[in-house]
Amino acid sequence: MTDLVTGGAGFIGGRLVERLLRDGGAVRVLDLDGRSELPRGVGRIVGSASDRETLRQAMEGVRRVFHVAGNPRLWARRAAEFAANVDTTTAVLDEAERTGVERVVATSTAAIHFESRRGGRELTLHDMPGAYARSKFLAERAALAAAERAVPVVVLNPCLPLGAGDCNVTPPTRMLLDFVNGAVPAFLDFELRAIDARDLAEAYVAAAERGAVGGRYFLGGPPVRMSDLLAMLERLTGLEMPRRRVPFALAFAAAAVSECASRVTGHPPRAPLEGVRMARRPAAPGALATAADLGLELRPLEETLADALAWLDGQGLVTRRFMNPVSAR
Repeated sequence: MTDLVTGGAGFIGGRLVERLLRDGGAVRVLDLDGRSELPRGVGRIVGSASDRETLRQAMEGVRRVFHVAGNPRLWARRAAEFAANVDTTTAVLDEAERTGVERVVATSTAAIHFESRRGGRELTLHDMPGAYARSKFLAERAALAAAERAVPVVVLNPCLPLGAGDCNVTPPTRMLLDFVNGAVPAFLDFELRAIDARDLAEAYVAAAERGAVGGRYFLGGPPVRMSDLLAMLERLTGLEMPRRRVPFALAFAAAAVSECASRVTGHPPRAPLEGVRMARRPAAPGALATAADLGLELRPLEETLADALAWLDGQGLVTRRFMNPVSAR
């Protein structure tokens, strides 16, 4: 029997495919990208998980589905571009229910879980900080509703994924790259959590094997201030990081101006408004289960940063020369 990874040609999906292959099973990838190289022996179907006919073909003879595909960006010219996060999840769950697969592991995000400003009130769609978060909120609700119909789905809520191999330069990797390239003269000092892409891949497998149906797992290390993360980057590279902090009000105004320009140029803003709003309300596990409940221990952030930096440098994406030698561990 085969494991299917939607989005398996991407950053997280690629790490998961590598992890599944180590178990010796058959792996199939469903991805819009038909050009990226996949490991030997991995089957590929090119297309979207929202296309029911393509999805039906991809899920034929499948034992487990790891739904990783989605739009991870925090900005788009049209909010409708995030609809794929809901449509693909709904389609995968419907097809899983029809075919009776053994397990579905669906990808949500930690960004939709934060402390309500009104105490213990349950968060709603209107609390979400932007179009991306709203799409993930609706997709997660669809997964929970499917679990109530006895679809064997487990939900993962990862924090910022970092590490080597992010060829598409997703927002967390772009943030690191901007700092090491000296492209950001100041920073917003907020609290964040991250997870190594390899640890996230392990979490997918653990969720498929040991996760509770209908369970949600918050996946991220301990909270770190942005100022502390910059100190780590400076120690690792020897490069000077920005020292000037900006208040939320100024960051919000700058993001608003940047987004207006992006609607004209089509180039994504360096700091989207949704990202600034998320920084104001950092993700927190609350009552969700965590990596420890899956029997996992996460790597230290500094190790993950070293691996990511070494990979970025090796790809020629770093424009400043490291003063300290950085190598993958």
